[in-house]
Amino acid sequence: MSARDAVRPPRLVATDLDGTLVHSDGSVTPRTKAAVLGVQEAGAVFVMVTARPPRWLHALADLVGAHGVAIVANGAILYDVVQRQAIRTALIDPVVALEVAKAIRAEIPEVEFAIERSNRYGQEPRYLNRWPTPDDTLIAEIEELLAEPAAKLLVRHPSWHSDELLARVMPLVGQRVAPSHSGGHSLVEISASGVSKAAMLADFAASQGISADQTIAFGDSLNDLPMLAWAGTSYGVANAHADVLAMVDVVCPTNDEDGVATVLEELFNL
Repeated sequence: MSARDAVRPPRLVATDLDGTLVHSDGSVTPRTKAAVLGVQEAGAVFVMVTARPPRWLHALADLVGAHGVAIVANGAILYDVVQRQAIRTALIDPVVALEVAKAIRAEIPEVEFAIERSNRYGQEPRYLNRWPTPDDTLIAEIEELLAEPAAKLLVRHPSWHSDELLARVMPLVGQRVAPSHSGGHSLVEISASGVSKAAMLADFAASQGISADQTIAFGDSLNDLPMLAWAGTSYGVANAHADVLAMVDVVCPTNDEDGVATVLEELFNL
C-alpha cells in the first residue's frame, strides 16, 4: 500500500513529534514546515499529538494552525499553544499515583520519579533529567510531588531499556493507570487510566466534525499505538519501534529523511 492509494486527501493529519516529525537533532526542516503549512492551506486540519509537556510546544507555535491547539503529555492535556494554557485535562488522581509509585519502588527500588503537571515540572532530588530543568522545578520527595494531580508520572531506571522497564512496571500497576513509553532512555511515562493520544485525538476530531476514517496519523513509538490504531490510515516512520512497524498501514521514510513531509507532499500534491 502507498500514499497514492488514498482516493482523496485526508481532512485531518495527526502526527507525533520526536522521532517522527522532528529530526533527531531536534529540528524541523524547512521542507517539513512547508509541507505542514501546505496541508493547512489546502483546507485540512493539522494537529501535533505528543508526549512533550506544554512548555516544549512553544517553539513550534508557527505550525499549530488556526485552531491553535496541540495534544500534549500523551493525551492528558489539550493545550492552547498560542494562549499558553490548558483547555482540557485528564490527570492522575494523587492517591492513585502515590499507590502506584510505592508499588513500583517496592519491586524496583532503584527507580526515580518525576512528574509533569499542567503548568509545572517536578522531580525527586536524585532523578537523572536528560534535559535542562525549568527555573521553577519542584525538587521534592514523591509524596510532595504527588500532592496534586499530575498529567504524567515519569519513572526512570538507571540502566534498563524502556521496553524492559515497561514490561516490569505494567503488572505492578494493573488497570489503575496507563503506562507506556515514547522511546526515551530508560523511561516509562504513566498517565491516568483511559488517557491516550487516541482518546484526546478522537475528541478533538469530533470537535472539528471529522471522523477516524478521514484522519491519517504518524508515529514511531509505543505511546503512538492507540492513535495509529484509531486513525483511518496509519503511517510509521522507518525508524519506528518494531511494534509500530508491525501494525501500521504504511511505512514511510525515517524522521531524519523527512518521512512525514514525503507523504504529505504526495497526498496533497505539494
